Amino acid sequence: MGLIPDAGFYIKAKGGYGRGINSKVGASRYANPNSDAYDDAEIFIDKWWYWHKLLDGRIEVRLGNIETVKDVYDISLYANHEDEDFLNRLSFRNATIPHKTGIGAVVMARPVEWFYVQAGAFDSQGKKEHTQFDTAFHDEAWYVGLWEMGFTPAWSSPKGPMPGRYRVGMWYDPTTRAIYEDLLEGAKRQRYQSGEVGYYWGLDQMIWKENDDAEDEQGLGFFTRYGHAHGETHDVNHYWSAGVSYKGLVPSREEDIAGFGVSQAIYSNQYRETTNALADRETVYEWFYSIQLTPWCVLTPDLQVITNPGGNKDSRDAVVGGVRIRVLF
Repeated sequence: MGLIPDAGFYIKAKGGYGRGINSKVGASRYANPNSDAYDDAEIFIDKWWYWHKLLDGRIEVRLGNIETVKDVYDISLYANHEDEDFLNRLSFRNATIPHKTGIGAVVMARPVEWFYVQAGAFDSQGKKEHTQFDTAFHDEAWYVGLWEMGFTPAWSSPKGPMPGRYRVGMWYDPTTRAIYEDLLEGAKRQRYQSGEVGYYWGLDQMIWKENDDAEDEQGLGFFTRYGHAHGETHDVNHYWSAGVSYKGLVPSREEDIAGFGVSQAIYSNQYRETTNALADRETVYEWFYSIQLTPWCVLTPDLQVITNPGGNKDSRDAVVGGVRIRVLF
């Protein structure tokens, strides 16, 4: 608003109507084919934060109700948001990272243009459609901590710079979780554990550029992700994904984007041995093509094949088709 230099306020409201289609597909919460669909909900404040940049933008501080991903951590150049690229949650969300929206703070530092580090803490008990103040400053002082460092090079090529984003991070979750283990003879009480630690990495890189215009983004990009969580307390303890994205694949359609990705959530041995003997791995194959109809309207047909929906190896595979319409004001 011009009141404070290099600062601002972000706020997002949302609502939901309908029940989505996952009840028919049978996929797990990690592989929801329409990731932003949920039961009816009146419009509510989803997230908000105050941001402030210091030292000519080398340091940024955010305070507020912040989502751990999409806006801060594990951001991909090609697979990051259901509004712009893939629709299935497993295609753009690492299933092993605690994805929460809660009141907290994050500090991001970029000492040079091609390197950054960031650290943050967020309330781990926040509930959707709540103000978040009812948990952030009450009950247990449970805050998820995330740390990430990354490189954002622009490799030179005969046709100009090709951007990349390489990142590695770790997280700490204080939430108490049940341990997946066989109980001792006669024991009826489940043991619990808190203080979980996990790690992840991701890579995005343009690998071919169509022309030598430095401002032109047409070309082929590659992305991949991996994440690990402890199998003793997490049903999914390994996750990976890989795919490609091409901007301007069809001649004369320079703004269209075509994408394909494969992602997989692997269920832990402990979960399989103690809770669900059929749990194996859930895999998503997804294709999309974003058609830039006008500067303000994008139409995206999408096709998904989900094998072992819900992670059960005897589940019938699902084929899901959809269309997303995005209107920009």
